[in-house]
Amino acid sequence: MLRDLKLDEVFVLDIETVPCVGCHDDLHEMLKELWEHKCHALRREKGWISHHDHIAPLPDTLHAATLFEQAGIYAEFGRVVCISIGRFRTAPTGELRFSVKSFYGHDEKKLLQEFSEVISHRPHFRLCGHNSKEFDFPYLSRRMLINGLELPPHLDTAGKKPWEITHLDTMELWKFGDRKSFTSLSLLAAMFGIPTPKDDIQGKDVARVYYEENDLPRIARYCQKDIITTARLLLKFRGDEPFSDDAVQYADEATVLMQRA
Repeated sequence: MLRDLKLDEVFVLDIETVPCVGCHDDLHEMLKELWEHKCHALRREKGWISHHDHIAPLPDTLHAATLFEQAGIYAEFGRVVCISIGRFRTAPTGELRFSVKSFYGHDEKKLLQEFSEVISHRPHFRLCGHNSKEFDFPYLSRRMLINGLELPPHLDTAGKKPWEITHLDTMELWKFGDRKSFTSLSLLAAMFGIPTPKDDIQGKDVARVYYEENDLPRIARYCQKDIITTARLLLKFRGDEPFSDDAVQYADEATVLMQRA
């Protein structure tokens, strides 16, 4: 499986997102109204059907303010605070290494621009992530357009035929055509004996760590663990042994990722 894949032409990536503001009360009135429309659909998904003659009170868990805690997963109501990308490289000794770089900060447009500039230098590279076709890739594309940025070649998929879009998604690869279930990165890591990336925080904690603790480096470390785990999983899918922790190189500058092995 994936034996023909050129590892040195793959960018592994993951993103971390948060609601656009710290709490529901901080939304301006138009977005509050639009979020309420979104909440109608979310409540239906959770089995709550509203009728004009409905007399039961709305549960606290389904109030718009409570549901806003999950707003970060929607590109229209959230924003990107961290992008981590990694690249396979071969050392002169023949050892496989994995270079990691994170873009994070409060200025979403700036970090999106920096990320785009880096991957645009390698338009022939394939993007890889876990559940990335459903989340990371479309989310990045939408937020770039909202911020008035040009899409990098990898994400500019409008008008392309399905076989012309070469993204890799480890969750999709694991499905083998099965569309009934979601398999988390943590579960696959456990199945293949790969260290869990969730040994500190989890996705649901990112907004709290961002807005309450203001700890972006902690979010970046969590994001980096995800791409390292995804890269190791990709190697397992190929029948290869994953690289060790010592083989991971953390780049201080985006240019390090662009160096040829």
